[in-house]
Amino acid sequence: MTGGHRRAQATAAAGAARRAAGRLAVLAVWMFAAAASAQHEAALDPAGNDVADTASLQRGAMYFVNYCLGCHSAQYVRYNRLAEDLELSEDLVVQNLMFTGEQPFDTMTNSMRPEDAIRWFGIAPPDLSLIARSRGTDYVYTFLQSFYAEPASPTGVDNLVLPNTAMPHVLWELQGINRAVFEVDEAHGGEEVFSRFEQLSAGQLDAREYDQVIRDIVNFLDYIGDPTQLAREALGVRVIAFLLVFLVIAWMLKKEIWKDVT
Repeated sequence: MTGGHRRAQATAAAGAARRAAGRLAVLAVWMFAAAASAQHEAALDPAGNDVADTASLQRGAMYFVNYCLGCHSAQYVRYNRLAEDLELSEDLVVQNLMFTGEQPFDTMTNSMRPEDAIRWFGIAPPDLSLIARSRGTDYVYTFLQSFYAEPASPTGVDNLVLPNTAMPHVLWELQGINRAVFEVDEAHGGEEVFSRFEQLSAGQLDAREYDQVIRDIVNFLDYIGDPTQLAREALGVRVIAFLLVFLVIAWMLKKEIWKDVT
């Protein structure tokens, strides 16, 4: 066998290996997407949030700092930008939203070390700066509403939207503890499906008040995922208005230029 023939065979084998690796990568992506899809089978409820509601954003910032920032960061958000957008003075932000000695120009981080988080929870809690953009506000809203008691879980709770979640129910004092009731669905081969929640212990808030807390948190997460969205939308309206006016002027100019053309 000549050297050229051996090189051709090696090249062909390498090409076949690359094609096989590509097929395996596509299969892996497909399997991951299928698993993710199965993970989110729970029906999502509409968040109905409004980032133009400044009072809701202010409340959401307070809840986020008090209940979320201990584990989750928002490293793409600066406190002074928060103060400007939420119509708060820097003094108010320092006194009510900054508890670890940060400067107003710092980002919203915490002191939890990733290695400690992995040891305690099995996984480091993700940064929440873009969670509303990546998962959607309906997902976040339904997730925060869907904790239920599960004695077999290390945290004592589980979640309908994200089964086997490592996150504890940090808002349990406000909501109380619910039990998930599952019923057998004969139409689907006797599979157990979620039916309803039953309250085991009451929280500090009733259902309506707790729902408003969740909507405020989701509203805040939606805002920090895209702080410029209101300004961008307002600019878009002005641009469209300008183009419409320009269209009228251009049409009138064209009509004037071509009026003598038969």
